[in-house]
Amino acid sequence: MSKQNHPYHMVEMSPWPLVGAMSTMLTMMGLVKFFQQTSMVIMMTGMLMTLLTMMQWWRDVVREGTYQGLHTKVVIKGLRWGMILFIVSEVLFFISFFWAFFHSSLSPTVQIGSMWPPNGILPFNPMQIPLLNTIILLTSGVTVTWAHHSMLNNNFKEMNQSLMITIMMGIYFTMLQTYEYIEASFTISDSIYGSTFFMATGFHGLHVIIGTTFLMVCMLRQMNLHFSKYHHVGFEAAAWYWHFVDVVWLFLYVSVYWWGN
Repeated sequence: MSKQNHPYHMVEMSPWPLVGAMSTMLTMMGLVKFFQQTSMVIMMTGMLMTLLTMMQWWRDVVREGTYQGLHTKVVIKGLRWGMILFIVSEVLFFISFFWAFFHSSLSPTVQIGSMWPPNGILPFNPMQIPLLNTIILLTSGVTVTWAHHSMLNNNFKEMNQSLMITIMMGIYFTMLQTYEYIEASFTISDSIYGSTFFMATGFHGLHVIIGTTFLMVCMLRQMNLHFSKYHHVGFEAAAWYWHFVDVVWLFLYVSVYWWGN
């Protein structure tokens, strides 16, 4: 019964789906308690459990693909399609924010002064930090592509260099976004403009942090020789995700920062 005559990966019993669901539920319950009673204990416990579950679950996936040889060509094809469908779901997620933004901006109601931006809102200058962040993300898209091509050419020194540059740009973007939020003249509760602005750019910023972490894990795996020109689906997924983050930011910059200004 131990011999496998098919290319598929029959996943063994794992505690992580159940533990992940429980920790996510605990996080959401803690978030409600935080909103109602300003107590963060349950929320932080749930977030810590979720983080630990993610680390150990993905550790197992890395072991299955790198050391146990369970990621055959058929399995890798499935992983690629899974990542593609995940990115499609993320696209639809951001479309909801753009829908809310354009619905409110193309026909501003009398409650916000029948104008856009609403009366009393001082928006950001798109030629300052937003433009710099655009240049940073576009450049990081070039460097992560450089890293991918370096891997395909077995040039691991250049791959390490370009991947490190991409990670540094992701961190720099997050720092500038944080500074922009601190200096903002409006908040998320300032009319529909503040709500749509901080929801769209805030979730994008969260995706940048996740993408940067994704690339940092790939960097660590690369230093431990987990990748080759024929076996690098993990890095490929990270690169796709980073390009998705780049494209979303372009739409955010053009519509929210520039046109919506």
